[in-house]
Amino acid sequence: MTFPDGFLWGAATSAHQVEGGNTNNDWWDFEQDPTSAARSSSGDGIDHFHRYPDDFALLRSLGHNAHRLSLEWSRIEPAPGQFSRAAIAHYRRVLTALADTGMTAFVTLHHFTNPRWFAARGSWLAPDATEVFARYCTRVAAELGDLMPFVCTINEPQMIALHGYLEGYHPPGIANPVRWKHAGAALLDAHFAAVRAVRAAAPSSQIGLAVQLPLLAPVRTGDPFFDTMRHEIVDRYLDNLTGPDAGDWLGVQYYRKQWVDGASPTFFAPPRAGTPLTQMGWAVYPDGLREILHRAARTGLPLYVTENGIATEDDTEREQYLTDHLTAVSRAIDQGVDVRGYLHWSAFDNFEWSEGYRPKFGLIAVADDFTRHPKPSAHTFARIARTGRLDPLPPEEIS
Repeated sequence: MTFPDGFLWGAATSAHQVEGGNTNNDWWDFEQDPTSAARSSSGDGIDHFHRYPDDFALLRSLGHNAHRLSLEWSRIEPAPGQFSRAAIAHYRRVLTALADTGMTAFVTLHHFTNPRWFAARGSWLAPDATEVFARYCTRVAAELGDLMPFVCTINEPQMIALHGYLEGYHPPGIANPVRWKHAGAALLDAHFAAVRAVRAAAPSSQIGLAVQLPLLAPVRTGDPFFDTMRHEIVDRYLDNLTGPDAGDWLGVQYYRKQWVDGASPTFFAPPRAGTPLTQMGWAVYPDGLREILHRAARTGLPLYVTENGIATEDDTEREQYLTDHLTAVSRAIDQGVDVRGYLHWSAFDNFEWSEGYRPKFGLIAVADDFTRHPKPSAHTFARIARTGRLDPLPPEEIS
């Protein structure tokens, strides 16, 4: 299986999960709260804040030609309307170092974390949340737009709403079926506002939204909650990505198949017996990525797989997962879906939100002293990225 010329290959991170020391956001507060779902504190992360030049060089040496990362809003705007020149200068150095490696940057403006002050005033349910977020996007685009060829406005708005406002698994830790829907609507509006803001301040940037799209299935035919869940997680976003404010591309993030059960206190049923599971308890279903790419293609936007990966201690499982899911991507392309890149989650083992450091998603392991150790899967991915082919090659054909 051969991927198109110009296909982008890389991996992804997010600021709070790797930088360390992000103490001014709502996630830090959530981690310190013993009554929250968080198992541990993010602490020093993997010290990417200081080690980013070496990290980028390592990823480039492993065949990556693209990289996705996020900016930490709480560093850039530590108080309402007050922008840190030092933080902006830091991210200019980061993005310059990334560009100097020759990797294409996908820069996410919001990846789960909110400044503490934004959370205190109601977060996404505040009446002017959209305008406040757009102000931040305008400033970032004006200051850094020349280094942001691809901009992702918001990472997984449906999961921000689902985990934070219905399940209570993420900040603000609410379990309310009304606020859940309101938060989802507000986040979609925030994406549209961010598109307008970035377009005005950095017209050369290509702007998109990254949505996590599990393959949903009902436990019982006719369960009305299945239709609700499908609307709030999938249809609300994909069906409304029309018109000039939709953006220029769509990021598809896929990890699992999920069975919806409106009668369950968790809203989902456990995976079927015998289904392969990850460390997260997620059902492995590779062809679901092909199905989801077809669904996302109905938006008419070019697609990039901006996250896909497995939490496992067994790297042979990761290699198989990677091959199986890239096979699904290749088949989707062969069937006419416009997929232009694949960014693996994640580049490194790192902090995984409420699950702490236990799940291992990375192509690269990080030791207690912060040294980096590429896994065999990192080299498997490097071979695929360098050749654009899934079939094994003899060593002499790998450049």
